[in-house]
Amino acid sequence: MSEPLVEPATLAEEFLEEPVRAEREVSAEREVSAEQVSLARRLRQPRTILSILVPLGIIGLFVYLNRDRLAQVPTLVLQANPLLVVVAFAVFYLGFPLRGRRWALLLRWTGFRIGTKDATEILYLSWFVNCVVPAKLGDVYRAYLLKMNSSASLSRTFGTVFIERVLDLFAIALLGLAAGYWSFRAGLPPAIEAVFVVGIVVVVLLAAGMFTLRNFGRRILTRLPIPARFVELYNRFEEGVFGAIGVRRLPVLATLTVSIWATEAVRLFLVVRALDFPGVSLGISGAVFVALIGSLLTAIPLSPAGLGFAQAGVIGVLTVAYGVPLPEATAITVLDWVISVISIIVLGAIAYLVSKKPRGEGRIA
Repeated sequence: MSEPLVEPATLAEEFLEEPVRAEREVSAEREVSAEQVSLARRLRQPRTILSILVPLGIIGLFVYLNRDRLAQVPTLVLQANPLLVVVAFAVFYLGFPLRGRRWALLLRWTGFRIGTKDATEILYLSWFVNCVVPAKLGDVYRAYLLKMNSSASLSRTFGTVFIERVLDLFAIALLGLAAGYWSFRAGLPPAIEAVFVVGIVVVVLLAAGMFTLRNFGRRILTRLPIPARFVELYNRFEEGVFGAIGVRRLPVLATLTVSIWATEAVRLFLVVRALDFPGVSLGISGAVFVALIGSLLTAIPLSPAGLGFAQAGVIGVLTVAYGVPLPEATAITVLDWVISVISIIVLGAIAYLVSKKPRGEGRIA
């Protein structure tokens, strides 16, 4: 994964300057204003503009160099079966209430009650932010929105977002390995072998990291020469991480997580079926594998929603691993991108303007 243009920690600190200061003053958390989370201000920043223009420039160069082969892509996309496109759109958006329900449960298990509707609304707004600004600031924004509209602890909320991301990474790695093994059971291409190695490494590192955090995190932190307020922040963060999970809760979380990522795979499967290119058939295992690769690449913090990286990765896997011709692979990628990113930008902008939560007026008990 590429290094971000600026350190995410620096961005998060700037994005959360007032509430983090408030958390450090544990006894009295300060009110936060809408201006502190102004999306318009973020969009005007040079690093945000650069993170959008550079990938767009690279995409433009790619299109120009392959203009003869890609000239038919718009026609191919417009020939898609509209009914299947609508179904793909619906399946993708089914994932949001599932994500909202999972986050609501994680928060509830740490002692803060929130309805699935409110959790889904905040989560969707955070996805909108991730689609227009870099460095995954939507995850920061999600915790901030909850703090603005409730009495929830900011650092504890970060813990629930963190464990949610860990669950997603486990699911991506394990489901991707299973789907890839089945899809390429006749023989793994060298490039896919490398992906498998990365997946195994991710699972091992995640497991080791969670074990270390659970058993030694506080002990390591207390031995460092840092102010006590940071230890207090860590304690709340750890409560959010491990207070939200347990052996009895894992089956529910696993079921929701698998269901969430199933919507991602089914969306891509339906996109391929909607385009119905001769000789192009991923099957459900191939759709799972490609969709998870694309989702993983959206996490690259250099650009909003991995702009440029995710599209290049999906096109690369389709052409190299599955032998899909470049025009058809590009058409699949473009249509899937319209559903999974462009629709969030359009509908998310409307939700951002209509919702009371970005202004701190959507109170949550």
